[in-house]
Amino acid sequence: MKEIHLLPENLLRMPSVNLVQSWYEKSFEEILVYEDADTSDPKILENFCDRLIKIHNRHNDVVPTMAQGVIELKQSCQLDQQTEHSIQYFLDRFYMSRISIRMLINQHTSLFGTNLNGHPRHIGCIDPNCSVTAVLKDAYENARFLCDQYYMISPDLEITEHNGPDPGAHISVVYVPSHLYHMLFELFKNAMRAVVEHHGSDADNLPPIQVIVALGKEDLTIKMSDRGGGIPRSLIDTLFQYMYSTAPTPSPTTDSTPLVSNGNNMRSMDMFSCDPNLCHQ
Repeated sequence: MKEIHLLPENLLRMPSVNLVQSWYEKSFEEILVYEDADTSDPKILENFCDRLIKIHNRHNDVVPTMAQGVIELKQSCQLDQQTEHSIQYFLDRFYMSRISIRMLINQHTSLFGTNLNGHPRHIGCIDPNCSVTAVLKDAYENARFLCDQYYMISPDLEITEHNGPDPGAHISVVYVPSHLYHMLFELFKNAMRAVVEHHGSDADNLPPIQVIVALGKEDLTIKMSDRGGGIPRSLIDTLFQYMYSTAPTPSPTTDSTPLVSNGNNMRSMDMFSCDPNLCHQ
């Protein structure tokens, strides 16, 4: 909360950023009530869990709202390189903190909340035996639904698994399925849009998206390949910048392409992939 005041003054004046700031201030005030609470009282613990759930829900739209604030700033004035660098640095820390806080809230409410409807195999939000291919297929099907809805066509999927430690065995990892899904869903959206727009929505046969899942002794690698025309080398450094998008900024009065990703989507995906606390067995 202190760091948000270090943002460029122009950005702090944006309505969307003010809204996000008000959410954090309200949540901070609500959580402070429990600083000296009696943790041996079951009723207090129940109220604490309920409060965490409300805070979690309040912050559901933080990423798109903050992204809207950046769009508002871009539309209102010309940004210099130093300002863009400051915004990039802040949002990196801001979103990484958000991922950590939301995971802690999910873990606490999943383990100690009254609504225990999670998968019996899961430890809170962590799946000790997460099927990579199952999550991958789920992300593909949902991205494909959007692609079919918008373009009336979508590329097929081809999956290849390589299990180094146990050849031929199904690949599973200790991970948070929702994090893995988020990363794959964003990648599939990008790949599908590129393939359809490169080959044309009236093409008879679109080349499939090929995914290789490889498990080594120390790491898991997921490689996604598409024939969507590629990315110019001159744009590679901009892919994970919050100010960058591969599509024009949509008008507020029109529907935007559901498969469009911007720097917020790509950067948050990159942050999920860098989680050092979760690894495979």
